This record gives sequence, C-alpha cells and structure tokens, in this order.
Amino acid sequence: MNTTPRRVLVLGATGSIGSQTLDIIRRNPERFVVAGLSAGTDAAGLERLAGEFGVPTSATALGAADAEALVRDTEADVVVNGITGSAGLGATLATLEAGTTLALANKESLIVGAALVKQLAAPGQIVPVDSEHSAILQCLASGNRAEVSRLVLTASGGPFRGRSRAALAQVTPAEALAHPTWDMGRVVTTNSATLVNKGLEVIEAHVLFDVPFEQIDVVVHPQSIIHSMVEFVDGATIAQVSTPDMRLPIALGLSWPERVPAAVPPMDWAKAQQWSFEPLDEDAFPALELAKSVGRAGGAYPAVFNAANEEAVDAFHEGAIPFLGIVDTVRAVVDAWPGEEREVTRESLLQAENWARSAAHQRIRA
Repeated sequence: MNTTPRRVLVLGATGSIGSQTLDIIRRNPERFVVAGLSAGTDAAGLERLAGEFGVPTSATALGAADAEALVRDTEADVVVNGITGSAGLGATLATLEAGTTLALANKESLIVGAALVKQLAAPGQIVPVDSEHSAILQCLASGNRAEVSRLVLTASGGPFRGRSRAALAQVTPAEALAHPTWDMGRVVTTNSATLVNKGLEVIEAHVLFDVPFEQIDVVVHPQSIIHSMVEFVDGATIAQVSTPDMRLPIALGLSWPERVPAAVPPMDWAKAQQWSFEPLDEDAFPALELAKSVGRAGGAYPAVFNAANEEAVDAFHEGAIPFLGIVDTVRAVVDAWPGEEREVTRESLLQAENWARSAAHQRIRA
C-alpha cells in the first residue's frame, strides 16, 4: 500500500457520487485527502464541505466551467468527475491533459466526446466509477483482452420492469424516480427508468474497453447483486458480485489498483437468497437499440442523442410530454440530424448539442 495519502479533487461534491466519495475519504484519512471541491449550484453545501475538509476557497468552484479551470489549477493525484451531463466533458479533457488519474462517473464524457477522450487518455488513466464498468474492469483481470468473448452488462430493469409499452403511457415523474435499488439524481434515475442509462453504458463500455457493439449484451438482473460479467472464449464467465452500494466502485476509482478495506459490507453468504435473470423487453424499452445504433454511427450522433435526452427528461418532469415521449423525442431528433462529415472538436460537438436541444424543443412544443 502507498503510505502517502492520495490527493483527491471531487467534482460534483454535493451530488450523489460526490457525497459517497467524501464518505470514503472521511473513513480513510490515512489513504486520501481532499485537494479541492466543486458543485453545480449548491453554494451553501460547497462552503460547508470546504470547511469540514479544510479546503481553501481558492480550491473550490461552482459550475462546470469553473470546475474545468479548477482541474487545471489544482495539484491532485485523482480527479473524481461526478458532474451530471455533457457539461462534465471539459473537466474530463482537462484531467487527461494534466496526466492525472480520472475516476470517471460522468459517462457523458465518453458518450459525447469519445474521439477527444481517446486521443488524450493514456493506458490505465481512466478508472470507471459506474458500477457496471468497474465490475467489467475487475473481471477483465481474469484473462487477456484477446480471450474476451463478450461483455454482459446487468440492468435492474428500473421501476417499470415487467410493464408493457402500453402500461407505460400514463406513468408519472414521481413513479419514474422511485428506483427499486439505487439512489441517484433526477436525470440518471429517469434514464434508468427509460433504459437510456443502459444504452449510454453500452456506448461507454465500447469506448472504455474497445469491444465491438456486437459483443456487448445486456441482461436484466433485478437484485443488482451481479454488477456485470465478462465471458471468455473458453466458455467461462467471470462475474463481479457485491451488495448494491456505489461506495465500492468509488473506492476502487480512488485507489485503483489497490482495494480499500471495508469499503462496503460484504455479502452474507449464510443467508438464503435467489438471483434471477431475464431478457430485456425491447418493445417496451427501445432506448437500448437506439443507443447502439447511435454508437455505431459515431461522430456527433452520441452528442445529439444525449442532448436530446436531457431536454426530453426535463420536459417530462415539467409535464410537457408523457413518459414514452422521452425516447420518442430522442429518436425523432437523432433521425433528423444531418450527420455532417467533419472533424470532431469541442466546438463541433457543442454545435451538435445546441442543434439537438433546439430540435427537441421544437418537437416538444409541436
């Protein structure tokens, strides 16, 4: 074990990922020290945390743009990117440019800016914090990449598992936020209800592990005990099993390749339990296949997909569209995108996002 505490910059410190990251740091002061903090809009929460961890005002930031600048100005060993949405891309790129380890919970960085991220990232520099991708990273240690047959991401199925498409027509925002397993923010929880989140995770797995989409599957596992699996060419499948607690992948993100003792309570193997698996109902939840098609198309298509979804989620919670209208809106916007052939840059991605948000608004208002 490294005896020098790792300096951790926590972006999105007042959100779900940030709060759990700070819990790990509180319980392991000999391993980690807070180098800086950022929050989206919660200035009071940020000030409280800065006082608790002894972080000077100069090492705090409010808003995504200031978080990106904070990354460039802060000496850190690990940056935890817990910013929600595509606004986190700038901080991801800044971290990679600095050569700092990136504990990545902001999946949109890879969805939207895959080409830019892959240009900058050194081997092993990105440690995924999503539970599914952390699980895959751990499982891949059981063999070499040439021996991988497929990746299998597990999905809880969200709050509407087992419902038909027709039964989803009248669900409410409150119902969409009632996730059976995970406690997440509004956007991520709604994405889990539509299965957009799983589609984003498939794209993320493709980018992170350089595995073709044809070799990435999703299976519904309601208990959320198996966090993902890797199948090898000899027929062996390695699964990562733990209680559904995000502090485990967060702790690994902070300390990789070392493990943090007692990050989460272990499984109780003396307790009788049953695990189940079932196929995904693609008629009721078409977001997964749409995301795969977007991922295959590449370019700015994933940015268009993600931006349209963010706007549609907001519209659903404002009562402007029904639940099924979220993915319907995203599909319509993706289909309308002209797919311009040009080099992918931050500017071109921003333009594509702005176009998608405008197109989504027009469809929502129609």
